[in-house]
Amino acid sequence: MSYKKANDVLPHFLLNAVQAYIDGECIYIPRKADNKLPWGTNTETRKDIQARNREIVARRLAGCSVKGLAEHYCLSEKTIYKIINSFKNS
Repeated sequence: MSYKKANDVLPHFLLNAVQAYIDGECIYIPRKADNKLPWGTNTETRKDIQARNREIVARRLAGCSVKGLAEHYCLSEKTIYKIINSFKNS
């Protein structure tokens, strides 16, 4: 997320109105609900996690223990079970 100067993007009357509430402080203006993007849209993180999860399921099917997988991927055993179950249900 980048910052923009309010002087450059807001009309003078609106800037004055905002300054009446918060003068010289940082303010976050959220996106409109219609413009929100799903998590991971702008990065490769979603794809990386999906690949990791497929690898976990494949290694489990190959005989690796849940405890071993949890240690290898630095996840809890409960998370490993959730990943395995999500592939069973899809």
